[in-house]
Amino acid sequence: MGTKTQGRTTLSAVATQAGVSVATVSKVVNDRSDVSDATRARVRQLLDEHGYLPRTTHRLPATTTDVLELAFEGDLHAYTAEVLQGVLDAAAESGVPVVVTCRPIGAGPADADARGWARGLSVAGRRALIAVTSVLSSSQLSALAGEGISLVVIDPLEMPNVDVTSVGSTNFSGGVSAVQHLLDLGHRRIAYLGGHSQAACNQARMHGYRAAMEAAGVPVPDGFVRSSRFIYSDGVDCGLELLNLPSPPTAIFAGSDEIAVGVMEAARRRGLDVPADLSIVGFDDTQLARMSSPPLTTVRQPLAEMGRLAVRTALRLSDGGSVDSHHVELATDLILRESTAPPSR
Repeated sequence: MGTKTQGRTTLSAVATQAGVSVATVSKVVNDRSDVSDATRARVRQLLDEHGYLPRTTHRLPATTTDVLELAFEGDLHAYTAEVLQGVLDAAAESGVPVVVTCRPIGAGPADADARGWARGLSVAGRRALIAVTSVLSSSQLSALAGEGISLVVIDPLEMPNVDVTSVGSTNFSGGVSAVQHLLDLGHRRIAYLGGHSQAACNQARMHGYRAAMEAAGVPVPDGFVRSSRFIYSDGVDCGLELLNLPSPPTAIFAGSDEIAVGVMEAARRRGLDVPADLSIVGFDDTQLARMSSPPLTTVRQPLAEMGRLAVRTALRLSDGGSVDSHHVELATDLILRESTAPPSR
Protein backbone atom coordinates (compact mmCIF):
# COMPACT_ATOMS: atom_id res chain seq x y z
CA MET A 1 0.00 0.00 0.00
CA GLY A 2 2.86 2.40 0.66
CA THR A 3 4.60 1.68 -2.64
CA LYS A 4 4.29 4.39 -5.26
CA THR A 5 3.07 3.42 -8.70
CA GLN A 6 5.59 3.98 -11.47
CA GLY A 7 4.59 6.84 -13.76
CA ARG A 8 1.47 8.94 -13.50
CA THR A 9 -1.70 7.39 -12.20
CA THR A 10 -5.06 8.38 -13.63
CA LEU A 11 -7.84 9.64 -11.41
CA SER A 12 -9.89 6.59 -12.32
CA ALA A 13 -7.25 4.26 -10.78
CA VAL A 14 -7.23 6.28 -7.57
CA ALA A 15 -11.03 6.32 -7.53
CA THR A 16 -11.18 2.53 -7.89
CA GLN A 17 -8.76 1.97 -5.01
CA ALA A 18 -10.54 4.49 -2.81
CA GLY A 19 -13.96 3.06 -3.60
CA VAL A 20 -15.35 6.41 -4.77
CA SER A 21 -16.33 7.98 -8.11
CA VAL A 22 -13.88 9.72 -10.45
CA ALA A 23 -15.89 12.90 -9.90
CA THR A 24 -15.20 12.69 -6.15
CA VAL A 25 -11.45 12.31 -6.74
CA SER A 26 -11.57 15.30 -9.10
CA LYS A 27 -13.29 17.36 -6.39
CA VAL A 28 -10.51 16.53 -3.94
CA VAL A 29 -7.82 17.40 -6.51
CA ASN A 30 -9.49 20.74 -7.19
CA ASP A 31 -10.09 21.43 -3.48
CA ARG A 32 -13.88 21.39 -3.71
CA SER A 33 -15.70 21.66 -0.38
CA ASP A 34 -18.49 19.13 -1.03
CA VAL A 35 -16.48 16.05 0.05
CA SER A 36 -16.44 14.56 3.55
CA ASP A 37 -13.26 14.97 5.60
CA ALA A 38 -12.73 11.20 5.82
CA THR A 39 -13.07 10.71 2.07
CA ARG A 40 -10.84 13.70 1.36
CA ALA A 41 -8.11 12.33 3.63
CA ARG A 42 -8.33 8.87 2.05
CA VAL A 43 -8.13 10.19 -1.52
CA ARG A 44 -5.26 12.57 -0.74
CA GLN A 45 -3.33 9.73 0.86
CA LEU A 46 -3.74 7.61 -2.25
CA LEU A 47 -2.79 10.50 -4.53
CA ASP A 48 0.42 10.92 -2.52
CA GLU A 49 1.17 7.20 -2.54
CA HIS A 50 0.72 7.01 -6.29
CA GLY A 51 2.87 10.07 -6.89
CA TYR A 52 0.09 11.75 -8.80
CA LEU A 53 1.16 15.39 -9.26
CA PRO A 54 2.42 17.77 -6.59
CA ARG A 55 -0.56 19.67 -5.35
CA THR A 56 1.26 22.93 -5.90
CA THR A 57 1.38 22.27 -9.65
CA HIS A 58 -1.86 20.39 -10.20
CA ARG A 59 -4.44 21.91 -7.95
CA LEU A 60 -6.02 25.23 -8.67
CA PRO A 61 -6.15 27.98 -6.05
CA ALA A 62 -9.10 27.53 -3.70
CA THR A 63 -10.66 30.71 -5.06
CA THR A 64 -10.85 29.36 -8.62
CA THR A 65 -14.39 28.65 -9.86
CA ASP A 66 -15.16 25.48 -11.78
CA VAL A 67 -15.83 26.17 -15.45
CA LEU A 68 -17.80 24.53 -18.25
CA GLU A 69 -16.18 24.40 -21.67
CA LEU A 70 -18.41 24.62 -24.75
CA ALA A 71 -16.54 23.39 -27.82
CA PHE A 72 -17.63 23.97 -31.42
CA GLU A 73 -16.07 22.58 -34.59
CA GLY A 74 -16.16 24.71 -37.73
CA ASP A 75 -17.48 28.23 -38.13
CA LEU A 76 -20.19 29.61 -35.89
CA HIS A 77 -23.55 30.22 -37.61
CA ALA A 78 -27.27 30.56 -36.89
CA TYR A 79 -27.60 27.02 -35.52
CA THR A 80 -24.70 27.37 -33.08
CA ALA A 81 -25.90 30.79 -31.91
CA GLU A 82 -29.18 29.24 -30.69
CA VAL A 83 -27.36 26.42 -28.90
CA LEU A 84 -24.93 28.90 -27.35
CA GLN A 85 -27.78 30.99 -25.97
CA GLY A 86 -29.29 27.98 -24.25
CA VAL A 87 -25.95 26.94 -22.74
CA LEU A 88 -25.26 30.45 -21.44
CA ASP A 89 -28.75 30.77 -19.94
CA ALA A 90 -28.53 27.47 -18.06
CA ALA A 91 -24.98 28.10 -16.90
CA ALA A 92 -25.95 31.54 -15.58
CA GLU A 93 -28.83 29.99 -13.64
CA SER A 94 -26.39 27.52 -12.07
CA GLY A 95 -23.74 30.17 -11.37
CA VAL A 96 -21.14 28.40 -13.50
CA PRO A 97 -19.01 30.35 -16.02
CA VAL A 98 -18.60 29.08 -19.58
CA VAL A 99 -15.54 29.18 -21.82
CA VAL A 100 -16.35 28.90 -25.54
CA THR A 101 -13.78 27.40 -27.91
CA CYS A 102 -14.03 27.00 -31.66
CA ARG A 103 -11.64 24.96 -33.77
CA PRO A 104 -11.52 23.89 -37.41
CA ILE A 105 -13.26 20.62 -38.25
CA GLY A 106 -10.96 17.70 -37.55
CA ALA A 107 -8.41 19.83 -35.70
CA GLY A 108 -8.92 18.22 -32.29
CA PRO A 109 -6.13 16.69 -30.17
CA ALA A 110 -4.36 13.65 -31.56
CA ASP A 111 -4.86 10.37 -29.72
CA ALA A 112 -1.21 10.42 -28.67
CA ASP A 113 -1.80 13.72 -26.89
CA ALA A 114 -5.22 12.89 -25.46
CA ARG A 115 -3.99 12.65 -21.87
CA GLY A 116 -2.14 15.93 -22.09
CA TRP A 117 -5.19 17.61 -23.60
CA ALA A 118 -7.51 16.31 -20.89
CA ARG A 119 -5.00 17.19 -18.15
CA GLY A 120 -4.79 20.71 -19.53
CA LEU A 121 -8.57 21.05 -19.28
CA SER A 122 -8.47 19.80 -15.69
CA VAL A 123 -5.66 22.13 -14.65
CA ALA A 124 -7.59 25.01 -16.22
CA GLY A 125 -10.51 24.20 -13.94
CA ARG A 126 -12.83 22.63 -16.49
CA ARG A 127 -15.60 20.80 -14.69
CA ALA A 128 -17.28 19.47 -17.81
CA LEU A 129 -17.01 19.60 -21.59
CA ILE A 130 -20.02 20.17 -23.84
CA ALA A 131 -19.13 19.39 -27.45
CA VAL A 132 -21.39 20.35 -30.36
CA THR A 133 -21.59 17.98 -33.38
CA SER A 134 -18.21 16.49 -32.48
CA VAL A 135 -16.62 13.07 -32.71
CA LEU A 136 -14.25 12.05 -29.91
CA SER A 137 -12.01 8.99 -30.11
CA SER A 138 -11.91 6.29 -27.46
CA SER A 139 -8.53 7.65 -26.31
CA GLN A 140 -9.99 11.12 -25.83
CA LEU A 141 -13.03 9.72 -23.99
CA SER A 142 -10.77 7.70 -21.70
CA ALA A 143 -8.55 10.71 -21.03
CA LEU A 144 -11.53 12.88 -20.07
CA ALA A 145 -12.84 10.17 -17.74
CA GLY A 146 -9.40 9.81 -16.18
CA GLU A 147 -9.40 13.48 -15.28
CA GLY A 148 -12.96 13.38 -13.93
CA ILE A 149 -14.28 15.69 -16.65
CA SER A 150 -17.85 14.89 -17.61
CA LEU A 151 -18.81 15.04 -21.28
CA VAL A 152 -22.07 15.77 -23.08
CA VAL A 153 -22.34 15.95 -26.88
CA ILE A 154 -25.07 17.98 -28.59
CA ASP A 155 -26.26 16.63 -31.96
CA PRO A 156 -23.58 13.89 -32.18
CA LEU A 157 -22.19 13.24 -35.64
CA GLU A 158 -22.03 9.52 -34.90
CA MET A 159 -24.87 7.28 -33.78
CA PRO A 160 -25.34 7.52 -29.99
CA ASN A 161 -23.59 4.90 -27.83
CA VAL A 162 -23.44 4.10 -24.15
CA ASP A 163 -19.95 5.58 -23.77
CA VAL A 164 -21.13 9.10 -24.62
CA THR A 165 -23.97 11.07 -23.07
CA SER A 166 -25.66 13.09 -25.80
CA VAL A 167 -28.61 15.36 -26.51
CA GLY A 168 -30.40 15.58 -29.85
CA SER A 169 -33.84 15.92 -31.40
CA THR A 170 -36.34 13.68 -33.19
CA ASN A 171 -34.72 14.13 -36.60
CA PHE A 172 -36.46 11.17 -38.24
CA SER A 173 -39.99 12.23 -37.32
CA GLY A 174 -39.08 15.80 -38.22
CA GLY A 175 -38.12 14.64 -41.70
CA VAL A 176 -41.36 12.69 -42.03
CA SER A 177 -43.48 15.71 -41.02
CA ALA A 178 -41.67 18.03 -43.46
CA VAL A 179 -42.21 15.73 -46.44
CA GLN A 180 -45.75 14.80 -45.42
CA HIS A 181 -46.62 18.51 -45.46
CA LEU A 182 -45.31 18.82 -49.02
CA LEU A 183 -47.17 15.66 -50.08
CA ASP A 184 -50.39 16.99 -48.56
CA LEU A 185 -49.98 20.15 -50.65
CA GLY A 186 -49.91 17.95 -53.76
CA HIS A 187 -46.16 17.82 -54.47
CA ARG A 188 -44.74 14.59 -55.86
CA ARG A 189 -41.37 15.71 -57.23
CA ILE A 190 -39.76 16.38 -53.85
CA ALA A 191 -35.99 16.46 -53.39
CA TYR A 192 -33.87 16.21 -50.24
CA LEU A 193 -30.79 18.39 -49.86
CA GLY A 194 -28.91 17.55 -46.66
CA GLY A 195 -25.67 18.22 -44.86
CA HIS A 196 -22.75 15.92 -44.08
CA SER A 197 -23.73 12.53 -45.47
CA GLN A 198 -22.34 10.55 -42.50
CA ALA A 199 -23.78 12.79 -39.78
CA ALA A 200 -26.33 10.90 -37.69
CA CYS A 201 -28.78 13.82 -37.76
CA ASN A 202 -28.55 14.06 -41.55
CA GLN A 203 -29.06 10.32 -41.93
CA ALA A 204 -32.16 10.45 -39.73
CA ARG A 205 -33.67 13.39 -41.64
CA MET A 206 -32.96 11.73 -44.98
CA HIS A 207 -34.50 8.44 -43.83
CA GLY A 208 -37.55 10.37 -42.63
CA TYR A 209 -37.82 11.87 -46.12
CA ARG A 210 -37.56 8.45 -47.77
CA ALA A 211 -40.02 6.89 -45.34
CA ALA A 212 -42.66 9.52 -46.08
CA MET A 213 -42.15 9.19 -49.84
CA GLU A 214 -42.33 5.40 -49.69
CA ALA A 215 -45.43 5.43 -47.48
CA ALA A 216 -47.15 7.66 -50.05
CA GLY A 217 -46.07 5.38 -52.91
CA VAL A 218 -44.10 8.23 -54.52
CA PRO A 219 -40.82 7.23 -56.23
CA VAL A 220 -37.64 9.22 -55.61
CA PRO A 221 -36.06 10.13 -58.98
CA ASP A 222 -32.33 9.71 -59.49
CA GLY A 223 -30.39 12.76 -58.32
CA PHE A 224 -33.12 13.96 -55.95
CA VAL A 225 -31.17 13.09 -52.77
CA ARG A 226 -27.99 15.09 -52.23
CA SER A 227 -25.65 15.79 -49.32
CA SER A 228 -23.02 18.45 -48.86
CA ARG A 229 -22.58 20.75 -45.84
CA PHE A 230 -25.09 22.50 -43.60
CA ILE A 231 -24.16 25.93 -44.99
CA TYR A 232 -25.67 28.64 -47.18
CA SER A 233 -23.19 28.43 -50.08
CA ASP A 234 -23.78 24.71 -50.52
CA GLY A 235 -27.52 25.37 -50.50
CA VAL A 236 -26.99 27.75 -53.42
CA ASP A 237 -24.71 25.44 -55.39
CA CYS A 238 -26.62 22.21 -54.83
CA GLY A 239 -29.93 24.02 -55.23
CA LEU A 240 -28.86 25.17 -58.68
CA GLU A 241 -27.86 21.61 -59.56
CA LEU A 242 -31.31 20.35 -58.59
CA LEU A 243 -33.09 23.13 -60.46
CA ASN A 244 -30.99 22.47 -63.56
CA LEU A 245 -32.17 18.87 -63.82
CA PRO A 246 -34.24 18.07 -66.95
CA SER A 247 -37.27 17.47 -64.69
CA PRO A 248 -36.52 19.56 -61.61
CA PRO A 249 -38.31 19.20 -58.27
CA THR A 250 -41.32 21.32 -57.41
CA ALA A 251 -40.36 21.16 -53.72
CA ILE A 252 -37.12 20.78 -51.76
CA PHE A 253 -36.74 19.63 -48.17
CA ALA A 254 -33.47 21.12 -46.88
CA GLY A 255 -31.55 19.62 -43.96
CA SER A 256 -30.99 23.02 -42.32
CA ASP A 257 -32.31 26.57 -42.49
CA GLU A 258 -28.99 27.75 -43.94
CA ILE A 259 -29.28 25.25 -46.79
CA ALA A 260 -32.90 26.28 -47.33
CA VAL A 261 -32.04 29.98 -47.58
CA GLY A 262 -29.30 29.05 -50.05
CA VAL A 263 -31.90 27.19 -52.13
CA MET A 264 -34.04 30.35 -52.08
CA GLU A 265 -31.14 32.24 -53.62
CA ALA A 266 -30.71 29.49 -56.23
CA ALA A 267 -34.39 29.84 -57.12
CA ARG A 268 -34.02 33.62 -57.41
CA ARG A 269 -31.10 33.18 -59.83
CA ARG A 270 -33.23 30.87 -61.93
CA GLY A 271 -36.06 33.41 -61.97
CA LEU A 272 -38.34 31.17 -59.91
CA ASP A 273 -40.81 32.41 -57.34
CA VAL A 274 -40.97 30.86 -53.87
CA PRO A 275 -43.47 29.33 -53.23
CA ALA A 276 -45.40 29.74 -56.52
CA ASP A 277 -42.75 27.86 -58.55
CA LEU A 278 -40.82 26.07 -55.82
CA SER A 279 -41.75 25.14 -52.25
CA ILE A 280 -38.96 24.94 -49.66
CA VAL A 281 -38.91 23.46 -46.15
CA GLY A 282 -35.96 23.93 -43.81
CA PHE A 283 -34.85 22.37 -40.54
CA ASP A 284 -33.86 24.07 -37.21
CA ASP A 285 -36.12 27.16 -36.98
CA THR A 286 -33.28 29.61 -36.43
CA GLN A 287 -33.56 33.37 -36.87
CA LEU A 288 -32.83 32.84 -40.56
CA ALA A 289 -36.19 31.10 -40.98
CA ARG A 290 -38.05 34.08 -39.56
CA MET A 291 -35.97 36.69 -41.41
CA SER A 292 -35.91 35.07 -44.87
CA SER A 293 -38.10 36.32 -47.70
CA PRO A 294 -40.56 34.69 -47.76
CA PRO A 295 -40.48 33.46 -44.14
CA LEU A 296 -39.42 29.82 -44.15
CA THR A 297 -41.58 26.81 -43.35
CA THR A 298 -39.27 24.68 -41.24
CA VAL A 299 -38.97 21.88 -38.73
CA ARG A 300 -38.24 23.38 -35.35
CA GLN A 301 -35.74 21.58 -33.18
CA PRO A 302 -35.45 23.18 -29.71
CA LEU A 303 -31.82 24.21 -30.01
CA ALA A 304 -31.74 26.49 -26.96
CA GLU A 305 -33.41 23.83 -24.82
CA MET A 306 -30.89 21.27 -26.10
CA GLY A 307 -28.14 23.59 -24.85
CA ARG A 308 -29.87 24.03 -21.48
CA LEU A 309 -30.38 20.29 -21.07
CA ALA A 310 -26.73 19.63 -21.94
CA VAL A 311 -25.61 21.98 -19.17
CA ARG A 312 -27.92 20.44 -16.57
CA THR A 313 -26.80 16.95 -17.57
CA ALA A 314 -23.10 17.85 -17.54
CA LEU A 315 -23.34 19.38 -14.07
CA ARG A 316 -25.25 16.37 -12.75
CA LEU A 317 -22.59 14.00 -14.08
CA SER A 318 -19.74 16.10 -12.71
CA ASP A 319 -21.36 15.93 -9.27
CA GLY A 320 -21.26 12.13 -9.42
CA GLY A 321 -24.88 11.74 -10.48
CA SER A 322 -26.27 9.49 -13.19
CA VAL A 323 -28.64 9.83 -16.15
CA ASP A 324 -31.65 7.70 -17.04
CA SER A 325 -30.62 7.56 -20.71
CA HIS A 326 -27.29 8.16 -22.43
CA HIS A 327 -29.09 9.79 -25.36
CA VAL A 328 -32.07 12.11 -25.06
CA GLU A 329 -34.09 13.34 -28.05
CA LEU A 330 -36.29 16.42 -27.71
CA ALA A 331 -39.42 16.70 -29.86
CA THR A 332 -39.46 18.57 -33.17
CA ASP A 333 -42.40 20.58 -34.58
CA LEU A 334 -43.31 21.64 -38.11
CA ILE A 335 -43.64 25.44 -38.26
CA LEU A 336 -45.76 26.57 -41.22
CA ARG A 337 -44.83 29.88 -42.85
CA GLU A 338 -44.94 31.26 -46.39
CA SER A 339 -42.32 29.25 -48.33
CA THR A 340 -44.64 26.36 -49.20
CA ALA A 341 -47.74 26.17 -51.43
CA PRO A 342 -49.42 23.69 -53.79
CA PRO A 343 -47.44 23.02 -57.00
CA SER A 344 -48.20 25.17 -60.02
CA ARG A 345 -47.10 22.51 -62.51
